[in-house]
Amino acid sequence: MNTQTLDKETSDKIAFLSFIVPEFAKSYKMPMPDTYGYLKKYGAWDYLNENWWALHTDNPFWTVRYLYDVCRQNGGLR
Repeated sequence: MNTQTLDKETSDKIAFLSFIVPEFAKSYKMPMPDTYGYLKKYGAWDYLNENWWALHTDNPFWTVRYLYDVCRQNGGLR
């Protein structure tokens, strides 16, 4: 049995991503199964992974808006 645990930073990152992706889906009325693919396709997933530490300290409204802006700049239509 593998009893390895995640370090705090990884755990915090997973918690934040698990929170903010559904918030994005809800804000833009997207089905959850489509949301990750949309964020990935239009560059917001990479942006989120690279900047999660700063984004998690901001108001979720603004984080969702930043993700929207990144997608929009890369051809997303939502």
